Amino acid sequence: MLAYLLSRFTSFNLSALLPQWHASTLAWLLSGLALTGFAIVLAAARWQRVAAVLQLRARLSTFVSHHLAGMFVGNVLPSTIGGDVLRVTRLSATTGDSPGSFASVVLERVSGWVVLPLLTLVGLAIHPSLLHLGTATRVALFLSLGALGVLAVLVTAGVSPQVGGRLAHNEGWLRFIGAVHLGMERFRRQPGAVFTVLGVSLAYQLTLVVAAWMAGHALGINVGITVLLAFMPVVAMAQVLPISISGLGLREGALVLLLHPLGVSSGHAIALGLLVYGFNLAVSLLGAPAFAVGSRPVRAAA
Repeated sequence: MLAYLLSRFTSFNLSALLPQWHASTLAWLLSGLALTGFAIVLAAARWQRVAAVLQLRARLSTFVSHHLAGMFVGNVLPSTIGGDVLRVTRLSATTGDSPGSFASVVLERVSGWVVLPLLTLVGLAIHPSLLHLGTATRVALFLSLGALGVLAVLVTAGVSPQVGGRLAHNEGWLRFIGAVHLGMERFRRQPGAVFTVLGVSLAYQLTLVVAAWMAGHALGINVGITVLLAFMPVVAMAQVLPISISGLGLREGALVLLLHPLGVSSGHAIALGLLVYGFNLAVSLLGAPAFAVGSRPVRAAA
């Protein structure tokens, strides 16, 4: 599919986008790929911390395996969260707790959505000139503030016994709110766990920002890490929209919109998006064996 898309660019000059190969270029690429792999381990650790609060116990290697399998499937499904269904089913098979497994994936996603808009707002505060980029600034602020607003409504509804409590055992799509309610009740008893989960989530997102910064260096894009700190979370929020496969097009279009005012050509912004996607795709291939083998119920094995 990527090869077909590249062939349809009428003014696409691949040689102008590929970096000049030096030892440093290879080092940037390998470092970015390694950091992307490390970020997956952090994401699995975040999921494990959330699951532990819900009394779901499994080894970190199990969560890494399920997360990689979900990534592998997510690369051929709409949005970047398509693999979450697989993660729920695999963890359910491992622990025997389907409602808890669903809640753990929902809350793991919510913890990421708390950090993303905050990182963008911090990046804009650190780099005030980014507040004067016209449409790019407005899109970044709209998505960040909008995400915080939606999260506030979601958490308020989830905490409420009248709303979240009634939906805790709902079998329809509204059980999403019920899952938040279940998680809030458990986190209320373990307030320290909230900071642990958010801390791991912050480390995960910062690792991805640094990986994108390394990808930019490999392509000769030197916009500064504070720019990517402000804008890469915006890209992550945009590509969750379920209107493309694995965020393809949304990610690249968002980077064009956000980086063009800073002097980055559309071609190089697209190349950066595809390279970041390439890192993700390469790491997700490690999930192919886990997807093929499936999961072994721990209780049955015991």
